[in-house]
Amino acid sequence: MTPQRPAAQHPADRRRLRIVVVGDTLLDVDVAGTSDRLSPDAPVPVVDVTTDDRRAGGAGLVATMLVRDGHDVTLVTVLGDDSRAQELRDLLPDVTVVAGPSGAPTPVKTRVRVVDHALVRIDEGCATPPVPEATDAMTAALDDADAIVVADYGRGVAAAPALREALARVAEHTPVVWDPHPKGAAPVPGITVVTPNAAEASRFTDVDGHGVPVATVPFATVPFATVPVATVAFATVAAAALVEQWGVGAVAVTLGDRGALLADDRSDSRFVPAPSVTAGDPCGAGDRLAAGVAVALAGGADVPDAVAAGVVAASEYLAAGGVTALFADDGPAPLRVPGADRDALRTVHEVQSAGGTVVATGGCFDLLHAGHARTLSAARALGDCLVVCLNSDSSVRALKGPERPIMTQDDRVELLLALDCVDAVVVFDEHTPDEALRRFRPDVWAKGGDYTASELPEAATLAEWGGHVVTVPFHPGRSTTRLAAALEHVG
Repeated sequence: MTPQRPAAQHPADRRRLRIVVVGDTLLDVDVAGTSDRLSPDAPVPVVDVTTDDRRAGGAGLVATMLVRDGHDVTLVTVLGDDSRAQELRDLLPDVTVVAGPSGAPTPVKTRVRVVDHALVRIDEGCATPPVPEATDAMTAALDDADAIVVADYGRGVAAAPALREALARVAEHTPVVWDPHPKGAAPVPGITVVTPNAAEASRFTDVDGHGVPVATVPFATVPFATVPVATVAFATVAAAALVEQWGVGAVAVTLGDRGALLADDRSDSRFVPAPSVTAGDPCGAGDRLAAGVAVALAGGADVPDAVAAGVVAASEYLAAGGVTALFADDGPAPLRVPGADRDALRTVHEVQSAGGTVVATGGCFDLLHAGHARTLSAARALGDCLVVCLNSDSSVRALKGPERPIMTQDDRVELLLALDCVDAVVVFDEHTPDEALRRFRPDVWAKGGDYTASELPEAATLAEWGGHVVTVPFHPGRSTTRLAAALEHVG
């Protein structure tokens, strides 16, 4: 385990890249307003429109994201012969658009929202069109790219034979990220990494999450489709099956706010946890993840690190407000993601996937002493790994006063991880570690003290997923406060 540290800047963030986005482009319209009355014609709300925002959607949104990241972007797509197609071009002034004829009207998706609540979505021209023919200009645009993102929205661009042949050829020497669609084409063999969400992974395989052991982490609900009782174990099986089924280098099954489960063609699997963020509108999060993976691959990252970068990029996007913030002048705000938190969730996944028992404990651990060491050692003996939930500096100040902590949280993380009995550390800001516990769901919560397990406040939280609370030996006479007072007296 490594101590908590800010995420390092990736080399891809420091140079301008040429990224090609391939896929279906739509016109997205967001209508927002207020509603305080019903229509006299029918019992439906009347919306007083305050904003009417239009943007390129589908592959066009991916291209917009990458342009706003500072890269040179080419969009390979098809467009209709109508005024809305010209509107799409006008909405992509900084993108090089290489478009063939779609032979169909421009698809428009209009979302109507009242305050923060979605009211209705209206689709126009969204019937599935025939597979378009790719032009020579479209296939030639794939050459000399640093990375390629295929944003398949099920309207045929990714199914065009000539384009598929060109993608297979380019994938031999250029990283290609394929974001699939349930109604779209299968990725071509040789793609670097494919990024289906949980519902898509279930549809693409015979794996549905039922009967798969180790039910540890439920998937978040995804728009328009859900996997009701899916698990990390399900994602592991599905991702591995899709790697073989599609003949690709890797598959990252995205798990909503949990992160992603990555499997590759070497039969390796890895959980990539997402930082905990408060998020609202999920529109575009999958696009943001795929774009982040592509940028990291283009900068020289390996696939696991690239997927981790994509997960963080999607979390930053959601934390900043999603697609609304994307079009703000200053763009999404950066998000600090503790390295120790990522390591803890990965450790938990590995242990639970192997059928092991995860033990957690918590505290400030301001000055480590013998009492701490004995309690931690006893807790570790209860299972196969020990995760310490550590109060952050602000949390310690709130609990202990302005003079505490004596050591910063970075130092406390490092010291805890130096102990053989501690496998991982999660830092939390609240008074209690309940939200941190819900993130990784340990099997056992261990705490030293002269009270019964039922008296511990964490008992109710552990009960939510069938976990247990256990007390371990308490060693009176040893405390951080007493040690700090003695040191002050010596000084």
